[in-house]
Amino acid sequence: MIFLLVAFLFPLNSYCLRRIEIYNRCPFPVWPGILGPGNPEGGGFRLENEQSRKISVDDKWEGMIWGRTFCDSRMRCATGTCGNREQCNGTIGRFPFTAAEFSLNESNDEDVYSVSLINGYNVPILIDPFGGKGCLRAGGCFSDINQNCPERMRITTGRRGVENNVVGCRSPCDALRTDRECCRGRFGTPETCFRSYVSQMFKDACPGAYSFLFDDATSSFGCQINAEYLVQFC
Repeated sequence: MIFLLVAFLFPLNSYCLRRIEIYNRCPFPVWPGILGPGNPEGGGFRLENEQSRKISVDDKWEGMIWGRTFCDSRMRCATGTCGNREQCNGTIGRFPFTAAEFSLNESNDEDVYSVSLINGYNVPILIDPFGGKGCLRAGGCFSDINQNCPERMRITTGRRGVENNVVGCRSPCDALRTDRECCRGRFGTPETCFRSYVSQMFKDACPGAYSFLFDDATSSFGCQINAEYLVQFC
């Protein structure tokens, strides 16, 4: 009887949910893709310019949020596609895309979060924490990487109205496929793999984001005591 009363007053798991608000500030629609336990919102939905939606995740959620862009009525997207569907349902998007990554309550009640360009770039992402302790913004960009993307790394779309526009930039690892750019083989440790010239271009544009595998010092952030987060596209 006591258990039932407590469960009625405090519904199971209600105390351990977190909120992440996803906000589209881009001047075009973005379809957020979501990958992680619980499959929040079925893994995706559409946001028009200036629209937002809040998702609920577990207190120990480890997951990723990215944006799919320039999708047609059949959900064929120029960047970040997870197949011809609005809800990704556990399928990761196709590179390149900018990603917001979370590992909530990783240790000692601290969240770890970051914006990653390791899989390439399509739109700027900013993570803004609220209500926590010792929290800092992650990501954000001073310039658009697509405008300066080397030719061999560009993703373009031929859809009407945006012909020849660069809408994504492949990562140096994905485009060049070298051990040096991918931090593997004899370059597989922090002591042997450093930011390359191409990765530096990514870092200059988005100083608060991962530009290569071992970019933790300036790209990984921690936040304590049950923060909530805003993930902003553009």
